[in-house]
Amino acid sequence: MTKLSIVVAGLITLAGCSQAVDHNGKTPLVGIGKDFLYKEDLEAVIPVGLRGEDSTSFAKKYIHNWVEETLLFQKAEGNIPNSRKIDEQVASYRKALIMHTYQEELVNQQLGTEITEEEIEKYYQQNVGMFRADQPYVQGLFLKVPVNTPQLNRVRLWYKSSSADAIDKLEKFSIGHAVSYDYFYDAWKPVTELSVKLPLKQLDTDLEYLDRNRNIELKDSAFCYFLHVEKFLPQGQQLPLEYAKGEIKEILINLKRVAFINRMKNDLYQDALENNDVIYY
Repeated sequence: MTKLSIVVAGLITLAGCSQAVDHNGKTPLVGIGKDFLYKEDLEAVIPVGLRGEDSTSFAKKYIHNWVEETLLFQKAEGNIPNSRKIDEQVASYRKALIMHTYQEELVNQQLGTEITEEEIEKYYQQNVGMFRADQPYVQGLFLKVPVNTPQLNRVRLWYKSSSADAIDKLEKFSIGHAVSYDYFYDAWKPVTELSVKLPLKQLDTDLEYLDRNRNIELKDSAFCYFLHVEKFLPQGQQLPLEYAKGEIKEILINLKRVAFINRMKNDLYQDALENNDVIYY
């Protein structure tokens, strides 16, 4: 028998000493007045894969928390002078939750999350002022190799060149020697993404550093780092479409969602008027 089973068995034994109550087939572990914690409820919340001491510790803590919360609730319930106000708040919250759940299900069924590339690009072009880079972005390549890597003199020539021949040689070289190789001539990367790869503090403090230094070679006790910046986008400039796509998609989904819900509400209202379901006194 596991330690968790012993804990549960002990609680069941104690619970069995209480007065007869119909538990609808469930096994009570702890009872406080009319409230009970059941074995089935405890087992349902124990994380999958938890075993041994961890499982026993979780069960004891959960039971203890349940007892404390139940005692506090019962104490509070008997000492709140205006429970009617709470009942009204609960009813209002339940109403709002039901409407929200229904609306979300309808939206997912009718609209989904599909937004076309044409819609995204059109919104981007019509709202260029909304999408500004909150930091510099760059295009280029990054290479990290051990300090004892052979042919470093050739690497120094290749990484600075954007020619197809130089990039091809660098890529083949990286297969056998690089700890990290990232080619991003065709994609914009935020400077913060590069700052975690390079032992260069200036990237955290000087926003224009990579605009003035397009070829960077650094070295520490273990590695050599090479960064070539082919293009530089300053902070505050229009954000590249590829980086604005996620935000635009969310905006368009929300716009469609709001329009759909408003249309649905209006349709319900018009149908109710036509059927004389709404009576104004």
